[in-house]
Amino acid sequence: MTTTSLIPRPFGRALCAMITPFTEAGALDLDGAQRLAHLLVSEGCDGLVLSGTTGESPTTTDAEKAALVRAVREAVGGRASIVAGVGTSDTRHTVELALAAEKAGADGLLVVTPYYSRPPQDAVEAHFREVADASGLPIMLYDIPGRTGTRIEPETMIRLAEHPRIVAVKDCTYDFLGTQKVLGRTGLAYYAGCDEHNLALYAVGAAGYVSTVANAVPRRLRSVLDAFDAGDTARAARLQRQATPLIDVMMSAGLPGTVTAKGLLGALGLPAGPVRAPLRPAGRETVDGLLAAYERLVTA
Repeated sequence: MTTTSLIPRPFGRALCAMITPFTEAGALDLDGAQRLAHLLVSEGCDGLVLSGTTGESPTTTDAEKAALVRAVREAVGGRASIVAGVGTSDTRHTVELALAAEKAGADGLLVVTPYYSRPPQDAVEAHFREVADASGLPIMLYDIPGRTGTRIEPETMIRLAEHPRIVAVKDCTYDFLGTQKVLGRTGLAYYAGCDEHNLALYAVGAAGYVSTVANAVPRRLRSVLDAFDAGDTARAARLQRQATPLIDVMMSAGLPGTVTAKGLLGALGLPAGPVRAPLRPAGRETVDGLLAAYERLVTA
């Protein structure tokens, strides 16, 4: 038994922050979502996170979010966990979305820190507890202060870990020390939310990752974790480094990962469609760069 086999993984190891496919007219493409979900699971994803940042949750309606969960559940059955993004800046609305996701068939909830209003830590804690109390589903906290303006401070995270339904964290804090403090003092399952940290966090006890880049190369990213679990840390490091150029152009090119992921998937002939305004599609030069990085990785 490997050390990593003892780490709790309530939603699996290799999770994809799945894009939300739209038709060329901008409507929700449920058929495309089902085809993409089936492909991602067949290529090694054991969990799908829907309606997160990459899934364009700010511009999809409540009804679209629930329909997406139902469609993806139908497509993947019990082969993968489904974590539904329900976080908003409004506690009441978040609770409503949580209950709708539970009814639609989600296995868990992704709940982001309330944004824009920048609540203090006691209010952040109360928000998460109210959402956790409202539903029977396990919760993955989404800590991404660069977008929300508010951090879930480590001490707040440690207190929240006492709630029986708060079981995991998607970590986009870029605070490696803070993350290790929480890992050392709680049983929370941490998932890297920034692809460049997938292996680094896994090596210190994270459960896995929630990856945007996995929309394009799910098998290649999972191979990093597989190598590490097999005890071949040198291979794991090499595979992570090989993926770095694609991670760089998808996540650090000055465009949201949603834009680059849809640009690349569209160029590969996979379900994607346009992004919704105010986002704008990737330009030809960007798509060419994405394709070049993708080709170098898959032929490495």
